[in-house]
Amino acid sequence: MFTGIVEEVGRVARAERARGDLRLRIDATRVTDDLAVGDSVAVSGCCLTVVAHDADGFEVEATDETLRATAPRWHEGARVNLERAVRADGRFGGHVVSGHVEGVGTVTERTDVEGAVVVRIEAPPALAPWFVPKGSVTVDGVSLTTVDVGGPYGTDPAASAASFSLWLIPHTLEVTTLGDLAIGDRVNLEADLLARYAARAAALATPGTERTR
Repeated sequence: MFTGIVEEVGRVARAERARGDLRLRIDATRVTDDLAVGDSVAVSGCCLTVVAHDADGFEVEATDETLRATAPRWHEGARVNLERAVRADGRFGGHVVSGHVEGVGTVTERTDVEGAVVVRIEAPPALAPWFVPKGSVTVDGVSLTTVDVGGPYGTDPAASAASFSLWLIPHTLEVTTLGDLAIGDRVNLEADLLARYAARAAALATPGTERTR
């Protein structure tokens, strides 16, 4: 489990096929502290398992399904947001993040305003029900608050229901990869886990709905 608070930005130093998977070497310094083989690290929002590590970085393996279902971050030179799994006694500064990418969105707008960068993202239609104004969303592993949301009951009914905007402050732009975003870029998305559990429970509690084991 993660919080969406990025610990550092790493860089993919090597990407090569090994036993059918893509084995990645990621250069990093902070997240390697107390890292062990078998630990989970969120790499731009995708939970991956550490298979090797040293003081200067770590290695993970990505299956073809991971490559298919995530944004194209898996090449040499790519900058990636990194977060170790949260400790039970640690501060919980973001929101509950599983590290399971649910869809890939596309940046459709980027506007510089005083004190922030405003980005609009178009998500896959299936994710639309989980976006609400001032709700939580994970974008490339970063816990963020949605501002304007399109569609019914959103703040911008004329926009697509699967679109939302973000206001990124200078600190976020500096300590994550989101400052690099440009129109047309693709990003990993994970909707609010607690909202999805609540909606599922409400649907199953509807009269006439039978529960199955």
